[in-house]
Amino acid sequence: MLNLNKVLDIAIKKDASDVHLINGLKPILRISRELKAIEEEDVIGDIELYEAYDFFVRGNIDKDEIYKSTKRLDTSYEYGDVRLRVNISSADDMPIFTLRIIKNTLPRFEELGVPDIVRRMTLQPQGLILVTGKTNSGKTTTLNALINELNETQNKKILTLEKPIEYKHTCKKSIIVQKEVGRGGDVENFRDGVKNSLREDCDILVIGEIRDKETMEAAIDMAESGHLVIGTLHTKYCAETIDTMINFYEVRDQASIKYLMSSLLKLVISQRLLKGLDGKLVLLPEVMVVDNVVAGCIRKDKFSVSELEDAIQSNSDKGNVSLINSIATLFVDEKISLQQAKSQIEEKNIETLNRTIMQMKIKRGKN
Repeated sequence: MLNLNKVLDIAIKKDASDVHLINGLKPILRISRELKAIEEEDVIGDIELYEAYDFFVRGNIDKDEIYKSTKRLDTSYEYGDVRLRVNISSADDMPIFTLRIIKNTLPRFEELGVPDIVRRMTLQPQGLILVTGKTNSGKTTTLNALINELNETQNKKILTLEKPIEYKHTCKKSIIVQKEVGRGGDVENFRDGVKNSLREDCDILVIGEIRDKETMEAAIDMAESGHLVIGTLHTKYCAETIDTMINFYEVRDQASIKYLMSSLLKLVISQRLLKGLDGKLVLLPEVMVVDNVVAGCIRKDKFSVSELEDAIQSNSDKGNVSLINSIATLFVDEKISLQQAKSQIEEKNIETLNRTIMQMKIKRGKN
């Protein structure tokens, strides 16, 4: 029999980031990127999975209907003073569960390893800031640390659109309104939530996920109307983020959207999490500040990812942090291995990485 309370207690005690409940397996924890079974627990079967479904859905008709019609459900659950982001999907016509454990205390912004230019750019009165990265790259933590920093230092109305709400913020210097997106939530979808925010007298809009053209257009309209918009995208590099945004649009519309992006976009941070030599996760950030050089690259008729990457690499004095510089810094600081460093870039960039590492060591007086 599956004792969910016991499983969650073990997960929290072991500082797991995720819990996986899958038919035919014991409960699995993800701890510092590694998957480990809870050996003292029994193998999960059909009955246990349906009991888990009832445990998390709790008879909510909307949630039950969403899962049955789409075979997937994103929701949240509070366990004691810990929040869980719950994803229920289907495999072999059985529900399976991925539970993300949200720590009840946010790390301070300066503790994350995010370059301070990101925090400073939130002082902009308007524009668009994007936090990007693949799944499990720490985007949500960075985003909420930014919100907390704004909340403590600025007198603003901050509106967030999230699916689901993970961190619960309390109003400090700012007013914070958090809305859950999705059927049965506070707003049906991100696009409608962004459009309505124009009428809600907010200063800063936080969009938990930008995945389509409609949401992107609404975010751009919001930024253009004099608001600061902070959003997330599932992209791996800063240059890839721009390419993705451009390709939301038809070719005939791309020239105008490039012009808007070059003027409204203020900063993109793309991040990854790596397991460090000490076993703890370390942040690998890439930061692109949209200065005149970067804006010129974006506006060009033929957009070039490599040209934009070169602009980021060569303009560090403007606050840009290239991926290669971040990797070299982590290696020289003895936080990751050389093998890990090289695995984060394409083969064609290995020579540049080696040269950057050598220059850093010379500058620091290291052999």
